[in-house]
Amino acid sequence: MHSPKIRDVLFNRRMIICIFTGFSSGLPLYVLYTLVPAWLRTESIDLKVIGLFALIGIPYTWKFAWSPIMDRYVPPFLGRRRGWLLVTQIACLIGIASIGLVDPQKSIWTIAWLAALTAFFSASQDIVLDAYRRELLPDVELGLGNSIHINAYRISGLIPGSLALILADHYAWSTVFTIVASFMLLGIIMTFVISEVSGTPAAPKSLREAIVDPFYEFFNRNGVKSAILILIFMFLFKIGDSMATALSTPFYLDLGFSLTEIGLVAKNAALWPMVIGGIAGGLIMVKIGINRALWLFGLVQVLSILGFVWLSIVGQNILVLAVVIAFEYLGVGLGTAAFVAFIARTTSRKFAATQFALFTALTALPRTFANASTGYIVEDVGWTRFFIFCTLIAIPGMLLLFKVAPWNGEQE
Repeated sequence: MHSPKIRDVLFNRRMIICIFTGFSSGLPLYVLYTLVPAWLRTESIDLKVIGLFALIGIPYTWKFAWSPIMDRYVPPFLGRRRGWLLVTQIACLIGIASIGLVDPQKSIWTIAWLAALTAFFSASQDIVLDAYRRELLPDVELGLGNSIHINAYRISGLIPGSLALILADHYAWSTVFTIVASFMLLGIIMTFVISEVSGTPAAPKSLREAIVDPFYEFFNRNGVKSAILILIFMFLFKIGDSMATALSTPFYLDLGFSLTEIGLVAKNAALWPMVIGGIAGGLIMVKIGINRALWLFGLVQVLSILGFVWLSIVGQNILVLAVVIAFEYLGVGLGTAAFVAFIARTTSRKFAATQFALFTALTALPRTFANASTGYIVEDVGWTRFFIFCTLIAIPGMLLLFKVAPWNGEQE
């Protein structure tokens, strides 16, 4: 089968939609994992407590539990996908704005509950966005479409990770969180502009059909042994990268960088490598397929973690910080794009919401439970040994590629 023309794949309406799905998906998560830790650290909250805040991400690991409900029932407005999108996006907007209204020194538990609720609605939005994207993209565009989605996902991180930190030096935190929350309006506008994908399978007729059939179909299609290996791979492939970046902002602060330096240098140094890497990675996947992209991009992802080892040794150096962050975003951006494309390919169109939610929930497990231990590990062994450990723990996921995505395996 001949490869499609790059121009036809890159410049179409579906890719524009992927930009908005990525931005809307990434913003609330980066608020929880970048902005909230930075805010708590500036308010002199203990590093171990900040590390435990990773547990608010539990909804991302359990979202498959209620994804059948969002697949089975159709809201009375806008349709099955768009109706749920509107509900979850408005809830995320309100949740983000509410977090900044609380004093962390007096009500840390209130912040934790608000963050957990925001995580729940953010994870619920991801269920719908992932299903919609799987229904929208033909198989040949899965690599590029998901690459653009991830690219926009990471660009959205510049709002809470860069703009918000700069604004925090000039405005109250309550104002900063309100400004960041207002960016969810872009996703809400998208929801009104797009339409439901035509030709998609009808909603399941019962909850049993919505819950049981997706699991049966996955194991029946792949075989039990192969299916289990695929699930283990999904859990391990991003674990090293996830742990390495879990406390990145507190790490920069501990090295002596100011909030403005982090906002201007550390975050913006990631922008162009991320954009170039994301687009290039998607185009490469169109040509070489998802399997080989996983090998190449995964290797770069592992090597990028070593940059944090270098930075932890060098210390407060603006140039080194910029180089390390640029390479990290290039490597992780490439690896994530190929990984999400692999997940999408593994997902059946008929059971897109539940299967995609299950697979992405597995990838969120390390970010939630393993990341909760990062504060304790750093306190015990220091930053340098911690990042070496993150590099080593990323290797098993690469080794599983021999089984789940062999280099000379069937290409897409």
